[in-house]
Amino acid sequence: MGLRVLLIEDDETIAEPLTEGLGHFGLTVDHVATGTDGLRGPYNDVVLLDLGLPDMDGIDVCRGIRQVSDVPIVILSARGEEADRVLGLELGADDYLAKPFSVRELVARVRAVTRRTQRTQQTFPEPTGTSSTSGASGASGTSGTSAAAGTPEPLPYVPAPGPPHDPGPLVVDRRTRQVWVGDSPVPLTPKEFDLLALLSEDPGAVYSRQQILDRVWDPHYDGPTKTLDVHVAALRRKLGHPAWIRTLRGVGFRLAVHTGPNAPQVASP
Repeated sequence: MGLRVLLIEDDETIAEPLTEGLGHFGLTVDHVATGTDGLRGPYNDVVLLDLGLPDMDGIDVCRGIRQVSDVPIVILSARGEEADRVLGLELGADDYLAKPFSVRELVARVRAVTRRTQRTQQTFPEPTGTSSTSGASGASGTSGTSAAAGTPEPLPYVPAPGPPHDPGPLVVDRRTRQVWVGDSPVPLTPKEFDLLALLSEDPGAVYSRQQILDRVWDPHYDGPTKTLDVHVAALRRKLGHPAWIRTLRGVGFRLAVHTGPNAPQVASP
């Protein structure tokens, strides 16, 4: 096939045999173990993305990649519930494969998504005699459309931003139900505020998924637990960086506490 794959998977017991197995089918695999490294790219021909990453939710990684690239994304996850599959696909993933799976099935799905991409590129070829990049297209992270020829402009690779340089403290004021990052107010929904307020009660402490659902939703809540992941993803986005809220696979979430000279701090008046 001659395809190069970016595998974003933190579990070495999965990544190592998967890399070897894909190699037997002619795929070259570049492996990273965190969402941050995955967002930096390059994304290669196909991205294979695990959702349970140590530094951020894979859903956020999928969203981040899709904002700057139309590379095919295949989600690989132990979360096989319908809500997870629907959310991943709605955020731009091209396919979703629940663990466990066979390497042969994965290769078949990779071939399918790359064939679809190639057909799209053939349907909308680059106009001859024009440059493959455009100075105007660099103004945003999404692909544009040539008004003259009606063909999509090529999407440049834009590396994902690193951690915020000095965002200032995160302030959660329970009395007024207001939140700031530095001098910037952060508008939140009631549930988003309640979730952040809970995590800020003891910054750095891990709250299990059940603890959060019991305290932020209801002790008898019996809806889809995916709603918690959706709210965490929204909070990370609104706070300006996914590193504020850390995921501990199989356990829960915690509010990050840093000690570096420019590290974000948490205050709660």
